[in-house]
Amino acid sequence: MRSTGRKLHCRQPFTFRHGRAELSHHKFALVLLWRVVILNFGANRPLVRNFSRKFRYLRFLLVLPLFAFFAGAACAQGGPPYYTTDPDTPGNHNWEINIAYMPFLYPANSLAHIPDVDINYGIGKRIQLTYESAYLRLFNSPSPAKYGMEQSQVGVKWRFYENEESGMEISVFPQFSFNNPNNSVARGFAPPGASLLLPMEFSKKFKHVQLNWEGGYNFVHLGPDGWIAGLLAGHDVSKNWEIDAEFFSSGSFRKSLNQETGDFGARYKIHPPFILLLMVGRSIVPSSDHQPFFVGYFGMQILLPPAPFEDAVIR
Repeated sequence: MRSTGRKLHCRQPFTFRHGRAELSHHKFALVLLWRVVILNFGANRPLVRNFSRKFRYLRFLLVLPLFAFFAGAACAQGGPPYYTTDPDTPGNHNWEINIAYMPFLYPANSLAHIPDVDINYGIGKRIQLTYESAYLRLFNSPSPAKYGMEQSQVGVKWRFYENEESGMEISVFPQFSFNNPNNSVARGFAPPGASLLLPMEFSKKFKHVQLNWEGGYNFVHLGPDGWIAGLLAGHDVSKNWEIDAEFFSSGSFRKSLNQETGDFGARYKIHPPFILLLMVGRSIVPSSDHQPFFVGYFGMQILLPPAPFEDAVIR
C-alpha cells in the first residue's frame, strides 16, 4: 500500500539520442515502453505470435528495470492502482482510503468491482491495518448480469527492516479472506472457503532506479493452495504525475489457472487529500475464458488527515 510518511528524492533527468532527436530520460523511457507494448501485445501475425508467446514473460521482466533506469527520476510505487504491494505504511494515525472501479474483461464474460473499497490505517511508523472488499458485477454470456459481494479481506503489514543507507526495505503482510454472511458462494461470487495469504514485500533503491517486488503463498481452505508474485518500476514525470509499469502473476499449484498480466498506470495528485489512480493492462498470454484481454483500475485515493503533498510521500 502507499503511505504518506516519507519523501522521495529523485535525480534530475539525463538526455539520450533516439535517431536524430535528443530525448530526455523521461521521453526515452516512454519510447522504450512503447516498443515493448508493440512486441508484447501487438504480435498478431501467426509466425510472430508463436515465437513471441514463449518470450513475453522474459521481455516484460527485463523492461521494468530498464524502464526505471532510463527514467532517471525513478520511484517505484506499490499498492493501488497496482496489484504489487510495497513495504511502506500510512504513518501513525493516518488513513489511506482507495475507492475504484476495477474491470476484468474476458472473451465471453466479465467481472467488475463496482466499487472496490480498500481502507488502510497506520499504527506507529511501521504497522498498517487493512480492510478490503468489493461489490461485484458478474456477466456470463448469454445470461443476464448478477450482482453481489465478494469476500472480505483483513490484513496487518509490518515493515520489519529498513536501511536508509542501502535503500532496502522489507515487510510481511499476512491477509485473511473470509466469506460474508450472505449467499455469495451459492451465486458464484466467492469461493467456498477462507484463505490466508502470506506475502513478503521488498523495496530497493539503486543509483537510478527503485524497484518493488512481492511474493507470497496462499493457503486455501476447501481448495488448492496458490501463490502470487509481482514486480513494479516507475518514475515521476512531473511534480504531480507519476507513471509505472508492472508484471504480476498469480496461480494455483493444482490447476493450470495461472494469470500473468502486464500493465501500465499513473497517479495524479489533484489536491490534498485526493489522488487520481489509473491503470490498464491485459494478460500476457492470448486471452481465453481464464485470461483477460483487459484489466483496469480507475479510482481515487483519499489521504487523511489532509496534508500538503510536499509533506507526504505518494507511495
